[in-house]
Amino acid sequence: MSPALDAPPADLRSVSEIADAAVSVDSAVFPAAARRVFALSLLDWSAVALAGRTEPVARILSDLAQEEAGAPQASLVGRPERVPARMAALANGTLSHALDYDDTHFLHVGHTSVAVVPAALAIAEKTGASGRAFLDAGLIGAEAACRVGAWLGRAHYQAGFHQTATSGAVGAALAAARLLGLSPEAARHALGVVATRASGLKSQFGTMGKPFNAGLAASNGVEAALLASCGFVSRPDGLDCVQGFADTHHAEGGDPAAALDGFGERFVFERVEHKLHACCHGLHAALEALGALRAERAPAPPAIRAIEIETNPRWLRVCDIAAPATGLEAKFSYRLTAAMALAGRDTAALENFSDAACADPSLLALRDRVSVAADPALGDTVARVRIRFEDGTEAAASHDLSAETPIEEREAKVLRKAVALVGEPAAERIRAAVAGLEEGAVEPFAAVLRSA
Repeated sequence: MSPALDAPPADLRSVSEIADAAVSVDSAVFPAAARRVFALSLLDWSAVALAGRTEPVARILSDLAQEEAGAPQASLVGRPERVPARMAALANGTLSHALDYDDTHFLHVGHTSVAVVPAALAIAEKTGASGRAFLDAGLIGAEAACRVGAWLGRAHYQAGFHQTATSGAVGAALAAARLLGLSPEAARHALGVVATRASGLKSQFGTMGKPFNAGLAASNGVEAALLASCGFVSRPDGLDCVQGFADTHHAEGGDPAAALDGFGERFVFERVEHKLHACCHGLHAALEALGALRAERAPAPPAIRAIEIETNPRWLRVCDIAAPATGLEAKFSYRLTAAMALAGRDTAALENFSDAACADPSLLALRDRVSVAADPALGDTVARVRIRFEDGTEAAASHDLSAETPIEEREAKVLRKAVALVGEPAAERIRAAVAGLEEGAVEPFAAVLRSA
């Protein structure tokens, strides 16, 4: 039975109190802008998931889910069968991150939707929740992932932990807890369980392990909330107690009151970034700057002597594979993606990130003229580029991904991306299904995802 919904606590004194607020806040206070952005992310997530359903890692996880079988509780993207909620979350979280083309929030440098949406969808289907309840839970879970991720901080990320998998699991657990109608006390136990389950390393980047981290986050969240719903008791302050998650995972552990201020009423999730290039989001600012220079100067590759890229130092440990050998590794390479952009290869097109591209002599020649340097003064979302030409001239540009874009423009860009990924008929079916969630059931949306 669902608890009575009320306003969130005015002053959240510890991070663990986010569980109380996540299941108690009345969704009537959710801003319309935040709802609109979450719906946009749901459209984006759905298109990326459907496009990624045939990737090798997607087939492995989906086949495993069908082989294990079990209670038909939730949908698998691109498959007609239903499987247990926990396995659906694992498979759908993994396959929706398989293309690395999903949204990113730079407050904590995490992919939010791939962790939270699969968990919320699995529990919404299992419980028969309304579309509105699914949207509410997904939004509050996404917000929790961003807030807790910001509290864990850059030290946690720089130590090698993948925030998609860690803070993402927290958001997944709280979205599931809300849909299950957990009491604040039970929600804290779910948070304690997920604190001991959350895992995921950046060392997996460039392998199947990276998208699997997103699946783990979704699955761990579902498992934690389901256990708590059965009366499972854990350490309710598992995130921030002595020897808790923050204490043992290199977290900065800033001021909880500052990190959680306005939770449930003001949504930092509104600033989520949607990818328009089919590669690691850390590369996008440089690609946008290079694209501007190419549009302005239309340089022929032989005329280019050198390309210099400056970026925040943290990206050098994320997406700076100097000589990628596979299409997957190419998604994490400043040098090769810069060469692709300047050679006129469309970095929004999935097919251009291939093993063949990594061995293309013309691209390699251009790649080897690219140098990447760190500048601590640059923010996560900023890059500077400079092209030096054989005639002694040069051109420079910079780009900041966080520059605000009107929501109408964002919606148009994401819809175009969806059309490019799955075709216009499928993109329109997704758009209509997402719009129908506000007043309808979850099943029509899930049915679109099951369709091949």
